[in-house]
Amino acid sequence: MSFNKILKYAVPATLLSSLPFAASAAEFTGLAAGDFVGMSFWLISMALVASTAFFFLETQRVSAKWKTSLTVSGLVTLVAAVHYFYMRDVWVSTGTSPTEFRYIDWLITVPLLMVEFYIILRACTAISGGCFWRLMIGSIVMLVGGYLGEAGYINATLGFVIGMVGWIYILYEIFAGEAGKANASDAPASVQSAFSTMRWIVTIGWAIYPIGYFMGYMAGGVNADALNIIYNLADVLNKIAFGVIIWNVAVTESEN
Repeated sequence: MSFNKILKYAVPATLLSSLPFAASAAEFTGLAAGDFVGMSFWLISMALVASTAFFFLETQRVSAKWKTSLTVSGLVTLVAAVHYFYMRDVWVSTGTSPTEFRYIDWLITVPLLMVEFYIILRACTAISGGCFWRLMIGSIVMLVGGYLGEAGYINATLGFVIGMVGWIYILYEIFAGEAGKANASDAPASVQSAFSTMRWIVTIGWAIYPIGYFMGYMAGGVNADALNIIYNLADVLNKIAFGVIIWNVAVTESEN
């Protein structure tokens, strides 16, 4: 079966897969007036579904070497959308933070975002597999530390420190390590620009998460509303923005 035929069926299937989750909302009491956290879950759920359809459809416009990158972008938003439907229902029905669902989402999507760094470089220059594994290890350390701290398995401050170590390790790799050096020396101008923007998203956009963690668990008690709004805004910015950057460079390079 050709790639275009796969997409012909994959995109409708993706959209249909969201219907059971959307329909399940009827089982709950609905959003309370002024529930801005609940509203953010609803809005982001649908934004992620729309982004998934867009990225998958746009793979038909780009050249072969960019199809994988754009498909990964669609997978990131698809996985996040599914988890956001569940997180939305947990919040609306119980008013509690969906910590486990959120970290399951991150344990899948954050490594995929790191894969995008690796794929976009491999599309234009030679780079070792060690770069991929270093980015992956940094992601896992960051997420495991954060989860253990938020779930109460270890001290919140210790979890914060472990998570920060993983994030700083990623920053080192993409700015001063093999990934950063390969991009600076070998890749075309459009890829360098995209990679530079992605690095700043990881630096500034991902900084929102430790801010949320600090405000939620280390600034005088757990503030579930602030924590979830901050995390939700960070997710929609980072996951969709990553995909848009990949889409832009893929279309630019394919049309040249």
